[in-house]
Amino acid sequence: MSGHSSPDSGSAPVLPNAADVLGFDPFDPGFMRDPYTRYRELRARGPLVRTRAGLLVATTYELCSALLRDPRFGHGTVQPEGEDEAAHSFLVLDPPDHTRLRGLVSRAFTPRMVERLRPRVEAIAAGLIADLPDETDLLDRFAYPLPVMVITEMLGVPVEDHERFRTWSGDLAGGLDPVLTQARAARAERARAELGAYVRGLVAVRRERPGDDLLSALTRVEELTEAELVATCVLLLVAGHETTVNLIANGVLNLAGRGLLRHAAERPRQVVEEVLRYDPPVQLTSRTALTDADLGGTPVPAGTPVLGLIGAANRDPAVFDEPDRFDVGREPGRHLAFGLGVHFCLGATLARMEGEIALAALAATAPKLELAEAEPPYRGNIVLRGLARLPVRLGRRRPGTPPALDGGTSVA
Repeated sequence: MSGHSSPDSGSAPVLPNAADVLGFDPFDPGFMRDPYTRYRELRARGPLVRTRAGLLVATTYELCSALLRDPRFGHGTVQPEGEDEAAHSFLVLDPPDHTRLRGLVSRAFTPRMVERLRPRVEAIAAGLIADLPDETDLLDRFAYPLPVMVITEMLGVPVEDHERFRTWSGDLAGGLDPVLTQARAARAERARAELGAYVRGLVAVRRERPGDDLLSALTRVEELTEAELVATCVLLLVAGHETTVNLIANGVLNLAGRGLLRHAAERPRQVVEEVLRYDPPVQLTSRTALTDADLGGTPVPAGTPVLGLIGAANRDPAVFDEPDRFDVGREPGRHLAFGLGVHFCLGATLARMEGEIALAALAATAPKLELAEAEPPYRGNIVLRGLARLPVRLGRRRPGTPPALDGGTSVA
């Protein structure tokens, strides 16, 4: 059985054939541009598909939501001992350890606490836009730095280190994929070690010189072990911006490419929810049966992994009218972009606010923004869908000039 090539040129896959494992080929040249056609083809085979390698893949909204809500399915990680921070992250733990660790940091991300950040997020967005040249890579100059500045300020991390975070978080994001090359797996492991060491250094500084920030507050939580503290901070740093970068960039791509950007200023909540549904930053997630269970009537023995295709669920015609139509007039619905159940995204409220502010600020300042590339390239990740670059021409409105009106709100 021959292997597939991947974006890591010359690297052999860890698993021999991605299509056999997943039911679709993520290394196909057209997949990154349009994975949803492949998801639709897979869903046509049934709501729960067994791939040639034996993996169960949930393709419908009903089964994906059941998978995420059912306590019989989890990550299967037992609370570890020792100092391996990666294994202490509540992202991969199940209750009760997940509940304990998540509860210690969740108060910083309540809607009320997040709303207090709004003026600062608006100021950051305005400052970044003011510094943009008319022709620029919007990913590099806006979509990336905005959420990084927000989460680093929350945690009390030096913002001048954001380029180091970019490399580390990019390598860690690539390491989430269910099919990896040896090179990508090695980069993810190296990034995990380097970021962990960096955070341990910050923790030591905050213990000596505490400040008015989330990292200082976490160092005072006696219930957290050192490994749990470092793992939590690493998770907040990476998850606190990685998916939001993709939300903002995917939003600009889908709005500006259709001449709909102005709607982000008029109806920011609807626009962001439609971007999350139509082109979610997180495309898939996995769970393991913790005990003998069933999914949609199909027996799932204990220890069996199941893949939930979020990207497919968000375009399920049984739930969403004309699901393949990008419609900013659509009433916000029940998309699964942030998951469901006990692992529902802790930072969902913050990500939504950042996305709304970022897209609305661009729409108000540069309503004629145009894509400089009709089809900008993607990074090549499977789990986290994000662009590698986003060249644009801003075409800023002169002061005092009203925004031009365009057509409707719904585009196939």
